[in-house]
Amino acid sequence: MQTKWITWAAFATLALATVGCQSDTSGSSATGSTSTAEGTVGTQQSSGAGSEKRAAAHLESRSGSKLTGHATFVERDGKVTLTVDVENGEPGPHGIHLHEKGDCSSPDAKSAGEHWNPTSQAHGKVGETEAAHSGDMGNLDVGTDGKGRLEFTTDRWSIGGDAGKDILGKAIVVHAKADDLKTQPSGDSGDRIGCGVIASE
Repeated sequence: MQTKWITWAAFATLALATVGCQSDTSGSSATGSTSTAEGTVGTQQSSGAGSEKRAAAHLESRSGSKLTGHATFVERDGKVTLTVDVENGEPGPHGIHLHEKGDCSSPDAKSAGEHWNPTSQAHGKVGETEAAHSGDMGNLDVGTDGKGRLEFTTDRWSIGGDAGKDILGKAIVVHAKADDLKTQPSGDSGDRIGCGVIASE
């Protein structure tokens, strides 16, 4: 009788141990699924952020000026936003444009060529007329402290891609005078006092 009781006790202990193992295995599997799902979401978010493109240019002094600066270009959702900051400039408005050649080697920056104008338009004011160069941006205002900033967004540019819109390998040029937005071919904006070559980041 005692032997039979011991056998039943051993069987009950074995059954409880089996149920416990199954419960632990199920819990581990559920945790693994959650971790994998979170990893997938993270990968998708990283992929979306990767759609942004960036480029930059360092502006160096030309034509005897002391102006220097930095320009950043960010492409997102089919548009490029330019932010350019300068210092040591003469107070007042200064014409600013993209030029056709990424070459700032000459002392007067004329090595950068003419305004970038792949669509063969007349020089003008962007946003008010279609008759404007792709490189036209208007004016950069410099304060009495010699510093200035311009923010400009356009769908006429791209960072890479379509050759008719690609700004890589072009030059960004700041001029000594204001762009009058009408005089051909460059708005009577005077000497080129700052120049930088646009390159991808």
